[in-house]
This record gives sequence, C-alpha cells and structure tokens, in this order.
Amino acid sequence: MKKNGIINSNISEIFSNMRHTDLVCISDLGLPCPDNVKSIDVSIKMGFPSFMDVLEEVHNDLKVEYIILAEEIKVNNKDVHEKILKMFDGVSVKYMSHSDFKKETQKCKAIIRTGEATPYANIILQSACIF
Repeated sequence: MKKNGIINSNISEIFSNMRHTDLVCISDLGLPCPDNVKSIDVSIKMGFPSFMDVLEEVHNDLKVEYIILAEEIKVNNKDVHEKILKMFDGVSVKYMSHSDFKKETQKCKAIIRTGEATPYANIILQSACIF
C-alpha cells in the first residue's frame, strides 16, 4: 500500500500523469465541471472535506509554479484567499473573472470537487517541472 502522499487512487493517477504546465482544479461543491474534464468527487457532506484541507494535501504532493483564482475571491472569501496566498508564497498568481475561470477549467486534466460551501473557493494549479 502507498505510505505517503495522497492515497485517493483517482487523484494519485492524475498527478502521476501530469507534466510541466498541465492544469488541475480544486473546487468547492458548486463549480460546474465541463463534460470533457475528469471529475473527482471527494465530498462526503457539505463542508467536508474542506477546500483548504484538500488543497493542503495537494500542495504537499504536487509541485506548482502558477495558480489561477477568481477575482471575486478577494472580496467574497477573504479568509480562504489569504490562506491560499500564504500557502503559495512565491508562486505566480493570476486573477480572472469567475466566468472566465469556469471557461479555463476546460483546459484542466481534472477537477477535484471538495465539500466546501463558501463562495469562490476554487483554484487552478499549473504543475511545475521537478528538475
């Protein structure tokens, strides 16, 4: 059995197949998922697991060089926004409208849906090269 890192087999498979500049999205429970993008639902009930709990484990398992957030998070979910910026200190951040963010998810390898029930708790992560 796998001893360290993310043990969810669907997430682990996506991460194992990601290359430099590939995208993956971590979302709240309401973000729509395009038909062409793999959806991995880890939600159990409203609020669990939280967006930040899942993002922390992803952060520990995936090297990230760039993140994308909805502009609306700055005003509508300041707590999560601040935690994201602290977690990804030194990583480039791009903001776009929530409408454009949803369009950008079409480029993702997968969307990992959490049980998060706060507004705009969504992020797109661009994988970095590990060497």
